[in-house]
Amino acid sequence: MKLRYRWEVLYQEIDADKRMRLVALENHLLIVAGKAADEYGFGQQYLFKQGLTWIITNCSIEMQELPQANDIIVFETWVESNAHMLSVRDFRIYKDTGYWDPGWEELDEKEMEAKRILIGKAKTTWAVLDLTKREIVNVFDQPVFQDVVDGEVLDMPRPSRMIPFNTTTPDAQSTIHTQQSTILYSSVDYNNHCNSCKYPEFMLNVYKPDWLSKPFRFDIRYVHEMKLGQTIETAVKVEEKKVCYQQKDETGRIVCSAQIESLEKDEC
Repeated sequence: MKLRYRWEVLYQEIDADKRMRLVALENHLLIVAGKAADEYGFGQQYLFKQGLTWIITNCSIEMQELPQANDIIVFETWVESNAHMLSVRDFRIYKDTGYWDPGWEELDEKEMEAKRILIGKAKTTWAVLDLTKREIVNVFDQPVFQDVVDGEVLDMPRPSRMIPFNTTTPDAQSTIHTQQSTILYSSVDYNNHCNSCKYPEFMLNVYKPDWLSKPFRFDIRYVHEMKLGQTIETAVKVEEKKVCYQQKDETGRIVCSAQIESLEKDEC
């Protein structure tokens, strides 16, 4: 069962390039995932009653372009699978070019679909966390998780492996940047850990590729949670068409890894 949600891009969500911030886009994917989970019957309220909560473990996004202010975007989402301790949720992202046309209210769904342009797609992987034990648990044998599985597999390549890199001895083809940040009140969410969107925000505050307004792919992998008051070190390895990020806690343990890769084709 596929669900759709419409959103008008706000000026507060765009950056100096007049494009939607990547962090704002990821945030909306998480909002849509939450709304869809509520409609499917296994949202946060369902899990909270069992002392559980959703956490995201992986997110991959491919965009042909980032929306601009006042663009109407439509998120189409569905459950690819709920199994093996993971829930896979897929997305297609459209720009609705007909929404501002005179008389758009009279258009039927097929006419509206004809005016939608596919600008991106995303795949997210979720797990269920026991709030007391802070451990991943398997709940997907419950019927509520199986009754809504759509089964369609999004046509999207698996992310390339994110290999840890040395921040002190970069190779000749790359540049390394590092920065330390503290997990403050504004970064902590209702699960009492650093909000998922804060990790890429820290990353992009250190380095944002100037080609992010062109076709790109973003992959992020969440490994360990960070808590209030902890220090997170963000390291960035900059290559010509790819930027790699890794974040460590005070013990040197990697807590999050990501990469942004240009999808723009070279001109002949």
